[in-house]
Amino acid sequence: MVVTRPGGEQGKEVIDGYGKPATFYQMQDNGKPVEGHASQMHYELAKDFVVLTGNAYLQQVDSNIKGDKITYLVKRAENAGFQRQRQARNHRSGAVAAAGQKQQRPDPGTEEG
Repeated sequence: MVVTRPGGEQGKEVIDGYGKPATFYQMQDNGKPVEGHASQMHYELAKDFVVLTGNAYLQQVDSNIKGDKITYLVKRAENAGFQRQRQARNHRSGAVAAAGQKQQRPDPGTEEG
């Protein structure tokens, strides 16, 4: 794990984690956990988001999402749920996970994005 503080300012830390896999766990304000793993993680404290890259997986209560890259919006993590913005079946998918929105599943015969 590498922690940097751009401009030396507290509260603007950037955390990069690497592993096989690197893991992420957070207890939300509503008491429900969110956890994930990926080959690499990038968390920006000031912007409140984490990016999971490389065989990425994120689970929140009974919902989960996986793909090559997932962006999790931490500030909006008060409510359960995910919104999948884009997922291609060839594992070159990009996804944005935001709380408060139900995950949408594409028709198995089509590709999104």
